[in-house]
Amino acid sequence: MLRISLVLLSLLSINAFALTEAVDIYSDKQLISLIQSNQYLQRVQADECQLVQDIEARAEVLKQPLYQFLWAEMLNHGVCVKAHPSRGMRLLQTSAEQGSSEAMVKLADYYYRGKLVLKNPDRAVQYVLPAAANGHLDARMMLVRLFGEGYGSPTDYEMGYHWLYNSIFDDDAQQKKASSLLQVLAAKMPASIVARAQQSQLYTR
Repeated sequence: MLRISLVLLSLLSINAFALTEAVDIYSDKQLISLIQSNQYLQRVQADECQLVQDIEARAEVLKQPLYQFLWAEMLNHGVCVKAHPSRGMRLLQTSAEQGSSEAMVKLADYYYRGKLVLKNPDRAVQYVLPAAANGHLDARMMLVRLFGEGYGSPTDYEMGYHWLYNSIFDDDAQQKKASSLLQVLAAKMPASIVARAQQSQLYTR
């Protein structure tokens, strides 16, 4: 009877281990995909918070910009850790300073909506503009939206229009959204400037 009990206990232990199988750390490509689809926090929760220490180490010790972004957002929203927005926003700023377009767009969004910080759409333009220059499509969308709403400098309208107009889109919905944003911005620009911005190469005087 004792031997049977030990066997059953062993089988139960194996099954329990299988149910809590270890999760591999995300690759940069995988993490970018999760960020672009706005699924990164849900994924951390779905993985039962098993990667918290790995994420923190990659952000705080290795100082990897994508993981600084992820760790910052976990702190901002209290996902798998106690919420600490002041620390999270500082880390998001550091990620942006290291060139993370994802962090630039997120900071711009916070300032545009006035979430965790005072609402400041002009500062949002400052954050999103370099990401747009780097070819980040979401950044270009946001920049043109901000310009269309009258934020930022009119001297940059042509450049912002040119970037988005000449972007490549993943699907029809994305293309339709870009077209709508460009139409709003075009109404704020002379027709000759719009025509010039639509060229494949931007030549300014």
